[in-house]
Amino acid sequence: MERNELYPVFLKVSNLNVLIVGGGNVGLEKLTFLLKSSPNAKVQMVAPEFLGDTLELANKHGVEITKEVYHKKFLEGKHMVVACTDQPEVNEGVYHDCRERSILVNVADNPPFCDFYMGGIVTKGNVKVAISTNGKSPTTAKRLRQFFEDVLPEDIDDLVKNLNEYRKTLKGDFEEKVEALNEFTKSLVDKKK
Repeated sequence: MERNELYPVFLKVSNLNVLIVGGGNVGLEKLTFLLKSSPNAKVQMVAPEFLGDTLELANKHGVEITKEVYHKKFLEGKHMVVACTDQPEVNEGVYHDCRERSILVNVADNPPFCDFYMGGIVTKGNVKVAISTNGKSPTTAKRLRQFFEDVLPEDIDDLVKNLNEYRKTLKGDFEEKVEALNEFTKSLVDKKK
């Protein structure tokens, strides 16, 4: 059976420099997705032209808009790049330029040219669940996202905050604190009989 070997991480994109290459519908989708999860992400977009909706969203979030064709000079100082033009040769060029510079890159709808995927995300306050289908099925990720949005209680953030306060009051070493928190939260995962 095939296995998902991706390693999930949660990036502080407000501390990183992100480049999106492409100003069309996919570029808007990627920007929307990124900003919905991380409204303070530091993003530059480069493309010869942009959709009006993209410019409006970019303006609201301080996204730097560069109306030029892609050139590798735009990779300077970037940590992460998303290539989503309607020209496969440009996207693949971005991929190779990034790989030469050890910059993480995602070429939209082209899994072999991706170091990472942008999966489904559910956010409820401090709780965030990321969903991956290993780049195989965005539709399944979307359905799972809807499922988790329904099943995660709205007050889960209160629980997280309360547990954080409780954790601060605990004495003992790391293992004793873990044991106490495990005992305290056991009822969350107990199967209903």
